[in-house]
Amino acid sequence: MPVPLLDLSRQYEYLKPELDEAVIRVLTHGRFILGPEVAELEKKIASLCEVDYGLGVASGTDALLLALRACGVGPGDEVITTDFSFFATAGVIHRLGARPVFVDIEDDTYNIDPNLIESAITDKTKAIVPVHLFGQVADMDPIMKIAREHNLKVVEDAAQAIGSEYNGRKAGSIGDYGCFSFFPSKNLGAGGDGGMIVCSTEENYEACRYLRVHGARRKYYHDSVGYNSRLATIQAAILLVKLPHLRKWSQQRIEHARIYNEALAAMEGITTPFVSDNSTFHIYNQYTIAFEDRDSVQAALGEADIGNCIYYPVPFHRQPCFEYLGYEPKEFPVTNKACEEVLSIPIYPELTTAEQDQVIDTIRKAAG
Repeated sequence: MPVPLLDLSRQYEYLKPELDEAVIRVLTHGRFILGPEVAELEKKIASLCEVDYGLGVASGTDALLLALRACGVGPGDEVITTDFSFFATAGVIHRLGARPVFVDIEDDTYNIDPNLIESAITDKTKAIVPVHLFGQVADMDPIMKIAREHNLKVVEDAAQAIGSEYNGRKAGSIGDYGCFSFFPSKNLGAGGDGGMIVCSTEENYEACRYLRVHGARRKYYHDSVGYNSRLATIQAAILLVKLPHLRKWSQQRIEHARIYNEALAAMEGITTPFVSDNSTFHIYNQYTIAFEDRDSVQAALGEADIGNCIYYPVPFHRQPCFEYLGYEPKEFPVTNKACEEVLSIPIYPELTTAEQDQVIDTIRKAAG
């Protein structure tokens, strides 16, 4: 039987009456832009992250863009980030006229290696953007220590990590800003694009709030040129229905990961996900395995009609658009190795036991 990498229709069927009612409510009251549901969601996401402020924006990409702009990042600045993430992480740095500075990753978590950050700092460095990849928070204590010592801002790219925890602290609550994506495939997904910025100070909140409405603190009075980046009310309404289920869904992903680990961890040529001691709640936005012979396993999964995906096949430093940065292809060896070996398999909450068994059996046969 086919096993999709993700099947959002199952989630919709589970919540259909509530979701339909929430959307119709917005269509009825007609406040489609920054309506009451947006304000309610902002408060609830801030509470989830144990911070004081939340700001709904148009996408996770815009969350990063506005947060970095609020940190003062602009032309001539440098921003340090991982070499291994979704393109938006590096793309927003470039869009602000700043220079992305890439750092290699840890060979077990795939998150940025804190031990390599300090050597990448120059007098042009303005901020650090750690990414909490696949649902596990990066090692934030040493990152924050480096940032404080060098007077740098920290923007957490927590797009894949809503609700995850690091030493008991919530993803997004540790740096100056935390940025989330509500892209449909995320653990908390909307019916389209959407994002959220969270922070703990009014000053930081206000610095982003006016940027999302064309730079206007008062309507039609523009202190600077900002953006049109507002979370749609309908998307907020959908997210409010899903939010109470988030913890349970994350626990179901954790249980699926446990079953995969028990079945696959002892197999030669396979490396299952590593969970660091600091990661007190890993939400498994993706379940990502490293294979010595990934191509044969991926081919077998494809033949069995089992969903899979490589996150990510090309590191930032080898992207054609970043050739101007002058990196050599063989730089960042850990990232290069990950790009050749990683493969993500189905782990969504609604995955059935029979489906998971089929995924495991197919991998076992393919891996010998």
